Amino acid sequence: MIDETAIEHDLRAAAARAAEHPLPDLGDAAATAGLLDVAYTTLDSPLGTLLLARTDRGLVRLAYVDFEGEDEVIEELASRISPRVLAVPRRLDETRRELDEYFKGARHQFDVPIDWRLTHGFGRRVLRATARIPYGAVSSYKQVAAAAGSPRGSRAAGNALGANPIPIVVPCHRVLHSGGGLGGYTGGLERKRLLLDVEHGSTTSPE
Repeated sequence: MIDETAIEHDLRAAAARAAEHPLPDLGDAAATAGLLDVAYTTLDSPLGTLLLARTDRGLVRLAYVDFEGEDEVIEELASRISPRVLAVPRRLDETRRELDEYFKGARHQFDVPIDWRLTHGFGRRVLRATARIPYGAVSSYKQVAAAAGSPRGSRAAGNALGANPIPIVVPCHRVLHSGGGLGGYTGGLERKRLLLDVEHGSTTSPE
């Protein structure tokens, strides 16, 4: 005959031991062992699910999951940065908090550090110039090309903005055509419109 009282006692004892000696956090254990180079997580946002990834240098990737695909982004990170990619949500807590504040209209500038390693040359200069466009303001492809050192490089600037690995935080949605047209946007123009709307409709046409 099964002694249910004894079984219950053993289960309670096992639970108590587990509480006293919890399993180590996988992310912390991987980092301590030198096995974590890229931490990532996802965030539900007004623009859909976002994938966020960071290295020890800072935020390296932000992707629209329904546009690029989570597996594809992780494979890109593994091939271009390191195969040591692991889902560690806690390491993206600050980024998630700042994005939540931004979408609520409570944050006008991101403070999280950026890892620019997925950008190079003229493209990186374009994105750095774009990162300096203030909240609620807009610029043009020609203006950011000039700020990056190539006044005639509007088309190349557009390509760099289209390949922006960190949209929203690096605000390529603030770059429009000189006549005020939206231009293009990774993830679709509706997201670009929504981001401009988040910034309280305070945009004006670039010169």
